[in-house]
Amino acid sequence: MTPTLHVLDYAIIIVLLLVTLAFGFRFARQQKTTETYFLAKNRVPSWALGISLLATLISSVTFLGYPGTGYSSNWILLVQGLMVPIVLMGTIWFIVPLYRKVIRLSTYEYFERRFGSFARYYSSLAFVLRQFSGMGTVFFLLALALTDMTGGNTFVIISVVGAVIIIVNLLGGIEAVIWLDVFQGFMLFASGIICFCVLLFSIDGGPAEVWRVASENGRTGFGPYDWDFTRLTFVVMAINGAFYAIQKYGTDQTVVQRYLTARSDKAAIRASMLGILLTVPIWTMFMLIGTALFVYYLRQPIPEGMRADAVFPYFIMTKLPTGVIGFILSAMISAAICSLSADLNSLAAVGVEDYYKKMRPNRSDKEYLRASRWIVVFSGLLAIGIGGLYLNTGDEGVLGIVFTLYAIFSGGIVGIFLLGLFSARANRQGVTIGIIVCILFTAYAFLTSTRIGLDDNKTLLLNMGEYNFTHHKLMLGVYSHLIVIGVGYVASLFFPKPVIDKNLLYSGWLESHRLEKANARAGL
Repeated sequence: MTPTLHVLDYAIIIVLLLVTLAFGFRFARQQKTTETYFLAKNRVPSWALGISLLATLISSVTFLGYPGTGYSSNWILLVQGLMVPIVLMGTIWFIVPLYRKVIRLSTYEYFERRFGSFARYYSSLAFVLRQFSGMGTVFFLLALALTDMTGGNTFVIISVVGAVIIIVNLLGGIEAVIWLDVFQGFMLFASGIICFCVLLFSIDGGPAEVWRVASENGRTGFGPYDWDFTRLTFVVMAINGAFYAIQKYGTDQTVVQRYLTARSDKAAIRASMLGILLTVPIWTMFMLIGTALFVYYLRQPIPEGMRADAVFPYFIMTKLPTGVIGFILSAMISAAICSLSADLNSLAAVGVEDYYKKMRPNRSDKEYLRASRWIVVFSGLLAIGIGGLYLNTGDEGVLGIVFTLYAIFSGGIVGIFLLGLFSARANRQGVTIGIIVCILFTAYAFLTSTRIGLDDNKTLLLNMGEYNFTHHKLMLGVYSHLIVIGVGYVASLFFPKPVIDKNLLYSGWLESHRLEKANARAGL
């Protein structure tokens, strides 16, 4: 597309970047310990944490990936997000107080306390791999969109945005990230509503016509609804979404760190519920924007060969007025900044707590804080480099690739978590065996289902004939969790029953919760 940004649009974007940097400087003086740098010493109210959770989970992938998917397909990839509130309504009540009671900073400390150091390092490494794959995708997608819109150099765009994110994290820590999330969360709401309303009322017939045309062309609904696990179906997405919800809100450092930042258990639960209830409507709105774009461009000329992920940026540049374009682009950039800032801070927390402190124990907090900042710089530069390498996202679109990578790098983490939480019989030896079997299975499934080469001549990385993994790759993550649960539990039976701190189990939480309620009724 031909760049048409007005000087006013550029000015708005520059102001956003300056405001972002200002948040870092605003909280810089308070970042003197690792506790303030990573946990903000309980200074953040629950409503701000809820908005922060929203902004953390909304990135350029949502801003561009969901409209791209809605444009090229139906709403099936939204099913994963819709499963989040269904699953978490029944689990967030004990997950939050459990973590706040048994860990200091790293989510994966729980895994070590329950199953030993191997479980901790395995789960934290899986988290690191997921974060870098996701961060690279966000950088790449944002830079690709802005390059088309502004005519700028892709790597320069990645570098500028990356530099801003690194500086904010270096200076302001988690407190700057959270309050920046609040500011940019409102921008995200406003920009999505503006685009959606403009689209709906740019189509003759309005919402009713959008629904009719989209339905006639297979752009509505969540199907196919059969039980065929070899392709993307509603059942595949629903099962994957249930495990995704537990993994994201029960084992992901970026989310669990927000629980620890809250002033109390109740505040952390309120923040989580607010974030969940806000995130699903945002995902839905951007998916519906893609559906409306499909209907709109059935009747409008569009450049031949334009990829689905580029249609929304094209609409923004060609159909919105000066000033509004700058605001929308600022919201797009801010979505990326929020998500990536949270990622960098959580990577630094895991890097220091799970690795640096193990290598250099009993050092001063000042040294650990300095190491945290070096990890922020290194992680930011590495993510920028990964974003520069993402040159071809394939035919399934960015959103499909993100979900696939998440499934591959999930590596049975939910299985470990559920065994630790609900089984007093599961032990370190059994879970270690379950993890090893899970790694072997994941390697087999990935190698026998992944094709490389040119479109006309793609070959499998490993061809085992009729024994190839033929199910959809999103099921790979589901199976890995089930393998850890099944193999881990059975293998545990061959080893002595462990002695467990009851605070690490759901049954222990339930016992203490009932005792608290009984004391409250008795007026104690």
